[in-house]
Amino acid sequence: MKFILGTKENMTEYFSEEGVVIPVTIISAGPITVTRVFEKTKDGYNAVQVGYGNQKESRIQKGPKGQMKGGFYKTLKEFRLKPTDSTTVKEGDVIDVSAFEAGDKLQVSGISKGKGFQGVVKRHGFAGGPRTHGQKHSEREPGSIGGGLRTHVPKGMRMAGRMGSDRITYKNLKVVYVDKENNVMLIKGALPGKRGTLIEIVSR
Repeated sequence: MKFILGTKENMTEYFSEEGVVIPVTIISAGPITVTRVFEKTKDGYNAVQVGYGNQKESRIQKGPKGQMKGGFYKTLKEFRLKPTDSTTVKEGDVIDVSAFEAGDKLQVSGISKGKGFQGVVKRHGFAGGPRTHGQKHSEREPGSIGGGLRTHVPKGMRMAGRMGSDRITYKNLKVVYVDKENNVMLIKGALPGKRGTLIEIVSR
């Protein structure tokens, strides 16, 4: 199992050796430092905790600071290991983008863009009401929420509310190119979030 943390930069096009244009997302990946290794016999589960990004000591709370070994990091993340996964990393090991190579299949997770409070037309794709036949101010209204059969709103009714800022996971993405000198990775397709969003990358 291979894993790394990075930040989303922007999207661009990559031309393969065959001249095919591939849409890619640029990721500034790593380096990350292994801060702790969890074992089933001692901790109840298998996982690897890593630190990413440098941070001032004065800006870190006491709880996370006690887990940081070898430096102070902006982010601490755990990567859970399945029983079939094998890893040889130890505390203090540094993992960079050179662990990956073009063609690797990835599972990528991140937080999507937040869009604030939105109505049903944008949030759920409702059509709204017709523009004619006496309509005046209800083109984008949700319509009835009761259905005339009950005196309460059914659980799960699609209504207006907060949209975005969800954890999104994409599977079976592919590494297109790895720049080991600049810690940059190109991943085929679009990834969740805006520029600067923390991205978790796993290859099994």
